[in-house]
Amino acid sequence: MQRPSLTPHVRWAQRHEELFLRVELSDVQSPEISIVDNVLYFKAQGHGAKGDNIYEFQLAFLEPVKPQLVYKVTQRQLNITVQKKESNWWERLTKQEKRPLFLTPDFDRWLDESDAEMELKAKEEERINKVRIESRVPKDPFRQLKRGYLFMYNLVQFLGFSWIFVNMTVRLFILGKDSFYDTFHTIADMMYFCQTLAFMEILNSLVGIVRSPFVPSLVQVLGRNFVLFIVLGNVEEMQSKAVVFFIFYCWSIIEIFRYPFYMLSCIGIEWKLLTWIRYTIWIPLYPLGTLAEAVSLIQAIPLFNETGKFSFTLPYPLSITIRFSFFLQIYLIMLFLGVFVNLRHLYKQRRQHLGSKKRKIK
Repeated sequence: MQRPSLTPHVRWAQRHEELFLRVELSDVQSPEISIVDNVLYFKAQGHGAKGDNIYEFQLAFLEPVKPQLVYKVTQRQLNITVQKKESNWWERLTKQEKRPLFLTPDFDRWLDESDAEMELKAKEEERINKVRIESRVPKDPFRQLKRGYLFMYNLVQFLGFSWIFVNMTVRLFILGKDSFYDTFHTIADMMYFCQTLAFMEILNSLVGIVRSPFVPSLVQVLGRNFVLFIVLGNVEEMQSKAVVFFIFYCWSIIEIFRYPFYMLSCIGIEWKLLTWIRYTIWIPLYPLGTLAEAVSLIQAIPLFNETGKFSFTLPYPLSITIRFSFFLQIYLIMLFLGVFVNLRHLYKQRRQHLGSKKRKIK
């Protein structure tokens, strides 16, 4: 036998433009709420004054309201917001003069007409002040030009690193391990181009074209270019080392996701999968790339000692020869300090873009 429906306790309040209804039911399930011919119909399963049961009611509004409504279910109650068709103050909620027994004022939200008018004026003043403040902020006349420049910069870098990645991958499948030893001679020209162009990232951050912090950009670009141009580019013996392959491969994999992410951001497009990869792939690849760079420095130290390249002797009376390998040892220590700076920056970015979002209660 079907249990009879009951009427829940309902509290109400109003503003000039909307009505608030608070239905005192907990654990509400399958609510059916609609407005037809200016009458609100409510029916739901929930726990109220008469225990767990089906509760329902209907309210014929005093004046016209919009048929669309918004409701939110919480653990203890159900809140309904109804928009009035015209902004004015009602003398009561329902068309019938006698107030239904289940309906009472919501004193937590209750305002009289004068208080509501003051609230309305305060909101209007806030809106006007916001418009005034926004109008005082000078608009950037070069905004579209900057966006176009950043889009083209990221596109060119994406194409360059994509060429490097595809070329190295194809050669790896065809030649196997033999491709490790001539990576520099086949890839270096394109890598030189991309890493030289990367100096623009330092400039972009310095002049404020992008909001990226200056120090992490400086550390990454100068660190990579030191390894590429000084350590690998100036000692021929280093150019045939297998470690070059791993350095270039780690760099290119990171960049073929980073640059298209920024490229799409310039035109206001976000691809969630690309965002996740861009802020996740650095977790394994950045330490591996840094390790490969450290290995190249360790391998280069004895070679620079043998050739004496970039070493110099202090003038008389000191006459002390300072070997470039000494600076490489210092840089090896600085490399891991720079990794700490960049990893901290990347971790903050990841939390900002992929951090847990609070679930909204519907």
